[in-house]
Amino acid sequence: MGSPLFRFTVGRSLAVLSLCALSTLSAAPAWSQTEPPAPPAEQAVAAGEEVIAETILVAGQRPGPGLWKVSKGEHVLWVFGTYSPLPTKMEWRSKEVEAILAQSQEYLRPPGATTDVGFLRQMTLLPFAIGFKKNPDGAELKDLLPEPVYARWLVLKKKYIGDDDGIERERPIFAAETLFRKGLEQAGLGSGGREVRETIEKLVKKSKIKMTSTQAVLEIDDPVKMIREFKKSPLDDVACFSNTMARLEDDIDAMRVRANAWAKGDLEAIQKISYADRDGACNAAVLNLALIQSRPGLRSVQQRIQDSWVAAAEKSLAANASTFATLPVKDLLDPKGFVAALEAKGYVVQKPE
Repeated sequence: MGSPLFRFTVGRSLAVLSLCALSTLSAAPAWSQTEPPAPPAEQAVAAGEEVIAETILVAGQRPGPGLWKVSKGEHVLWVFGTYSPLPTKMEWRSKEVEAILAQSQEYLRPPGATTDVGFLRQMTLLPFAIGFKKNPDGAELKDLLPEPVYARWLVLKKKYIGDDDGIERERPIFAAETLFRKGLEQAGLGSGGREVRETIEKLVKKSKIKMTSTQAVLEIDDPVKMIREFKKSPLDDVACFSNTMARLEDDIDAMRVRANAWAKGDLEAIQKISYADRDGACNAAVLNLALIQSRPGLRSVQQRIQDSWVAAAEKSLAANASTFATLPVKDLLDPKGFVAALEAKGYVVQKPE
């Protein structure tokens, strides 16, 4: 198992880069370094539908979208598109997924990256992680954020977090994560993408299907030094913080529209939705750090994540009649994404109808 001190996972609106066992921040593949304004909710629904109807979150059992089919000859890779956030009251179940899993020989776990730091070494690193989320030199958010941004923060903090003086001393990127999570909870949205994947993995284990990691392995020779450097390094994370607040101020209805479209398996509506999100600025705040760029084993992380997944997919396609995998919907629709890379290699890709 990879180290919790430096782990990337993919699949959330704020996917996780964990640089210590107690702290997490974003590191999902970012397809843009800045976040354009989200489209109005009415632009994301089919013509003639009332926006007010679409902002009511679906409940009960929902299937999600159909499966993407990647094939070469008689060998097929079935890919299910995940999405987050999803309605907290929604139960996911897809009979199509269950049927495909029942006849598959292998399951590819979601893409991501991990390190080769062993468990015992992880334990020795924990003391160095104390204070990891705090700003260097005791700075507070009011010292780091432009005055208009900080004023917006106070409004949203009161609405979604309440009294919490401790969060004022956290780095903006960590405070943003807490704010976003609390905001989604109040909006009736949760980390449904992870829950869907966990349900799928339970089915995989029940059927005793081979489960394969697709994660890229990153090399860290000096984790203690890196943690110390991070605790002293300023982060260019004001854009991440500001974009997070913009999502909560302007995009809650559009998030509901996206969640509803996924839950109902409405591919046409899904394809009309812009998937540009806040991850880009948050990713850049970490991945552009000198302490990351100065370590060859940590460079080009996003490309290495994709290359590792594509290699695992090709291997499984060659070996199995049927393989099953999950990817975030935005990556399935990305013209430079994981499935697009397979199509460029000559595999036949069919979207669900």
